[in-house]
Amino acid sequence: MAAASGTSPTIVEYFEGEDFYRCGYCKNETGSRSNGMWAHSMTVQDYQDLIDRGWRRSGKYVYKPVMNQTCCPQYTIRCRPLHFQPSKSHKKVLKKMFKFLSKGEFSKGNNEEEPMDSQMDDAGMHDFALKSKLDIKSDQRPLSEDCHEFKESKVKEKEDLEPKETKMLNQSHAKQEKLGSGEPSSSVKVVPSTPKPGKGADLSKPPCRKAKDIRKERKRQKLILKSQTDQVQHEEKPKLNQPKSIEDFIFDTLPDKSAHQLEVRLVPVSFEDPEFKSSFCQSLSLYAKYQMAIHKDTAAECGEAEFTRFLCSSPLEAENPPNGPDCGYGSFHQQYWLDGKIIAVGVIDVLPYCVSSVYLYYDPDYAFLSLGVYSALREIAFTRELHEKTSQLSYYYMGFYIHSCPKMRYKGQYRPSDLLCPETYVWVPIEQCLPALENSKYCRFNQDTKAVDEERIKELDRLRVLYKRTIMPYNIYKKRQKGPSDEAIVQQYADLVGQTCSERMLLFRS
Repeated sequence: MAAASGTSPTIVEYFEGEDFYRCGYCKNETGSRSNGMWAHSMTVQDYQDLIDRGWRRSGKYVYKPVMNQTCCPQYTIRCRPLHFQPSKSHKKVLKKMFKFLSKGEFSKGNNEEEPMDSQMDDAGMHDFALKSKLDIKSDQRPLSEDCHEFKESKVKEKEDLEPKETKMLNQSHAKQEKLGSGEPSSSVKVVPSTPKPGKGADLSKPPCRKAKDIRKERKRQKLILKSQTDQVQHEEKPKLNQPKSIEDFIFDTLPDKSAHQLEVRLVPVSFEDPEFKSSFCQSLSLYAKYQMAIHKDTAAECGEAEFTRFLCSSPLEAENPPNGPDCGYGSFHQQYWLDGKIIAVGVIDVLPYCVSSVYLYYDPDYAFLSLGVYSALREIAFTRELHEKTSQLSYYYMGFYIHSCPKMRYKGQYRPSDLLCPETYVWVPIEQCLPALENSKYCRFNQDTKAVDEERIKELDRLRVLYKRTIMPYNIYKKRQKGPSDEAIVQQYADLVGQTCSERMLLFRS
């Protein structure tokens, strides 16, 4: 997908070397390492290609963990929504929301299924271990009900079929009678007649048959009956066990007089958009309330400037190609309005091949609704909806999966999902990655030892540079540049973004 006409090209300013900072997961003061660049502007296709190489954005800052050196390796994870089926605990959250909206019923009990961490920057915050326990605990009852329903169905079918079995055996005897009497098969009427003494069989009685033949006939009829029963069960089984889709839960019809009304609005991140502008103050207040309650930030740490820089300032250029989704590509706030007020906001990027989750903040007073999980499920359903119009848009990116941090393993439960190999940048099903991650924090997932990064730099001279307001290839820039050579820095940048992006994006040099 080429950049749409009229949109600005990607312009980035790469920061030399590596950043060392405090890890939000293991709390190591200098253990977290990454490379970063400032994106003055960025096309959605360039960002798509970058996140497919392990990059991620926070506002306009785009960073890539140094995977083999950082204390807690962060693997890009994506879910495949087209094949997604909600787990038992996912269904529990969806049913809880429906019950709250329809009847106003809720329980403000223990919400351990949605733990928080100061650096959990994605939607769907959910602890792996606790979720596994809740899967078993919360779904014993519905599972047993399903089994009971299925058993009752089988028993009922058997009871209904027993009289049929007797009837079929009687009909068989009747057929034997008519065959013995020489009557046409279309008639089941037996006309008794008095035989002459000493001649022929008594036609008023069934013909004599060996016990062995009778047993064979009964066995044959039972086999026929069993075949018919199995066919009926086979036809009905899919109806009984057909799993409900995520849309069946989310868009289940509410009663006419429901207790609450929930509306989800997709708002472009732009101060030129009237809806975004009119809801900005309410959204900012919600963000501050969330940050102070959940992440223990001070009021100064979650003011308007911080909120704008972090969640309202995106480098992505909005694009609306005719073959794209109706909402277009770019950055959005997915606002959850409950009875006229915002209770949660999911920040997302809509890209050529995926919906990428950026952040979620919500009203802590509604934590009992498990809004982290609920919003992730809504975003998966939203991806499926966009796919109907734009077929290549078929993935949901959940940010980073961090196996070394148990609190961040919850993302692996949105399946099927894949992890990005940090060396060859191919996607590998998470089931194949987990055994290796149990033995080592850093892993190459691609089992092909001969495989390499297909986007590795082959021609550095073709890299594009923005120098003194002029766009030029790197080989020309080298001749015009004054002062010490910066080839090592440019080479590092090119290796990280790959050949294709290096030829499309503009590297700013002063």
